[in-house]
Amino acid sequence: MTDFPDFKRLTFTPIRDRPQFTWPGDKRLACYIALNLEHFIYGEGGVDLDRNSPPPNLRSYLWREYGNRVGVWRILDLFDEMEMPMGVIVNTAVYDHAPEIMAAHRARGDEIIGHGITNSKPLAAMDAAEEQAMFQHVTAALTKAEGDQPRGWLSPYLAPSERTPDLLVKFGYEYVLDYGMSDDQPFWADATQPLLCLPYPIELNDQPAMVFRRDSPDDFFTYAIDQFDEMRRASARYPQVFAVSLHSFIAGQPFRLKHLRRLLEHMKEHADEVWITTPGDVASHYQNLPEDQRLIP
Repeated sequence: MTDFPDFKRLTFTPIRDRPQFTWPGDKRLACYIALNLEHFIYGEGGVDLDRNSPPPNLRSYLWREYGNRVGVWRILDLFDEMEMPMGVIVNTAVYDHAPEIMAAHRARGDEIIGHGITNSKPLAAMDAAEEQAMFQHVTAALTKAEGDQPRGWLSPYLAPSERTPDLLVKFGYEYVLDYGMSDDQPFWADATQPLLCLPYPIELNDQPAMVFRRDSPDDFFTYAIDQFDEMRRASARYPQVFAVSLHSFIAGQPFRLKHLRRLLEHMKEHADEVWITTPGDVASHYQNLPEDQRLIP
């Protein structure tokens, strides 16, 4: 027996051994697109495109600010054209910095998902008091702005602390995306109460793919189409969730948007076979399945 440290929040369950279920309309593949909207403290944080720059790193700040000033509006126009919903993963600093963005998403009825105050502050670098105060601020700010308690959460930089799942339960969140790179179906994390985890991509995520791995837009969105097609076929055996994660300052660049359109058009061509939805609706459907059709926490 091994006695080295292991991650205790998740229980190992092979996908072959899980109950069978369907998504609405007896479909077997649920699909969502997540859009990350981020704002950084000037002079603090922000991975640069091609090099490390000394503070205040104006290059990185302004590159990311392109997403708020231009990129998000290009993406909104495209999703309006395609009549497709989004899950919007947002720093609350965006509400103060660019409230027009959130008004546009609110008008569309997009789901708003908590993402901290700013991506300059990863949770894993916070002490207990700072993380507690952050959750209190974010939850109150999103509830006031949107009129409803936020249901979903993604930690900035996918960097939760060891405390984060318990704080999510404490502050009333229903699901988390932080652990979603480990699965293609919803599953449960151990916390003070069981916490639903939804699939969330680290490979079909434009920032690590196109900024760090240097995938071309053609390559990245071709990979996404290939993933969609293969999951659509494989869902005959196992129901699944197809997800793509975008950032407004990356996917909102015109030379990339062309290829994003190609993905969305391909998804729409198969809309009679798949469920195109939001993370929150995926969570609601899974939570309300009969107990013999889902994992039991």
